[in-house]
Amino acid sequence: MLHSPLARTTVTFLGNVLAVVGVALFGAVLGLLVAGRVTQSVGPFHADFELSPSVDGNTTIEIPPFGALILDSHDGPARLTIRLSELDPERTESLISDPEGVIAASNTALEDFEIGMLRLILSAAGAAVLGAILLALLVFRERRRVAWSALVAVLSVGATGAAGILTFRPTAVEEPTYQGLLVNAPAVVGEARQIADRYDEYTAQLQRLVRTVSQLYTTVSTLPVSDDQNDTIRVLHVSDLHLNPAAFDLINTVVDQFNIDIVVDTGDLTDWGSEQEGELYAAGIQNVEAPYVFIPGNHDSEAISAAVAQFPNATVLDNSVVTIAGLTIAGIGDPRFTPDQRTRNTDEYTEAGLRLYTRRLVELIEQQEEPVHVALVHDPASAAPLDGVVPVVLAGHRHERSVTRLDRDTLLMVEGSTGGAGLRGLQQGEPVPLALSILYFSQDGVLRAYDDITVGGTGESEVTLERHVLDDPPGAPSPSASPSDSESPSAPPSGPSPASPAPSGTSTPNGR
Repeated sequence: MLHSPLARTTVTFLGNVLAVVGVALFGAVLGLLVAGRVTQSVGPFHADFELSPSVDGNTTIEIPPFGALILDSHDGPARLTIRLSELDPERTESLISDPEGVIAASNTALEDFEIGMLRLILSAAGAAVLGAILLALLVFRERRRVAWSALVAVLSVGATGAAGILTFRPTAVEEPTYQGLLVNAPAVVGEARQIADRYDEYTAQLQRLVRTVSQLYTTVSTLPVSDDQNDTIRVLHVSDLHLNPAAFDLINTVVDQFNIDIVVDTGDLTDWGSEQEGELYAAGIQNVEAPYVFIPGNHDSEAISAAVAQFPNATVLDNSVVTIAGLTIAGIGDPRFTPDQRTRNTDEYTEAGLRLYTRRLVELIEQQEEPVHVALVHDPASAAPLDGVVPVVLAGHRHERSVTRLDRDTLLMVEGSTGGAGLRGLQQGEPVPLALSILYFSQDGVLRAYDDITVGGTGESEVTLERHVLDDPPGAPSPSASPSDSESPSAPPSGPSPASPAPSGTSTPNGR
């Protein structure tokens, strides 16, 4: 039968049809892969829109470095990918400087998205048809087959679009699949709703509080620290800023009013450790008019450390030592990176693992020819190996201030959250207080006194300062004083004062 003219004609025709269809589809796919994408600004972001061949369809929204959302939005042979590639500096700056900028961006985001989708559809359709035509020209070199290939490509594009429209599920956005760091997104969204309700009230309060801090200078400027005030090294200890934009305003006020020589930050400058956080938020460090010494916390990635290190007034310590204003400081960063859930199963996440990690800093300090006056760690659980190695250890992490004399006379000073636990602090009934301390060292590196400053935390404009003079300073033991009575607040100055008794710290769960 195959030898009959009709059979041969049928086989030849079917072969030509399959060849045309195959070349057209393959060329369309190549065209889609090469040119099936566009870039569109959506809010403050540059977003890449891309269509690619797929068996199950769906939509993927990639948000580097946090992860991705996968939406079961449609079926069909094409997958939509939207990648938020980078922040537009000009649009981002306008959003930050304009109080109505966020609202305006929200109103135009949908319009930006629709424009991007329209451009993508036109670009992808054109790329698919053009790819089919070009491949048909290379394979067939015959106008009729090229025309048929173009028609097949047009029909394929139309069928793909029809399949997407007919199977489109708008409710898919309510039930996304989270990947990467965005597995925490459901909790974050819930937190954000609570934060939004209180943020306006909170920012108004903080504006009043930061102005009030300047009154502290007149309150404490006459309090004695040492016999010669000019020989005192003033160190401002901050920690756990957690992206609170008010934190740097407070730091700058204290640096200016108290003539701070060094600012020491014991980590958790950010929440997620993303490069964008480093570019937008860590920039506040360069405006601090004092040397800024930083160690990374468990929320600070390598990208954050790199962002901090680029500022001329900043020093990043990660198992290293620096001497500034006559004070020698050693520090080591937290080995964990909490936003990456995989680190929770590592040995370094345990308390024993943290102490073992700190042994590296102990070895470094023991190698120094000159004595080290202060050591920095993020988690107080890391401090035990430093007991007896340095007089003072500064830490943070717990969002609750405490001062403890360790067994071998080292003073462990844990700072509260200078950022009030970040915007997450607004979830609580009252905002978490902003906490920071001023440490007064003599020229020989001995801690003589410290001031604990607490801003807010009661829903009113309240700033408190509590002065502690050390009768038995660490590193300069006195036989007449015992560790239990080594700290005593000095008598308050005469006259009116804005300070009131410091409220107790507000604790938050571990793994901050």
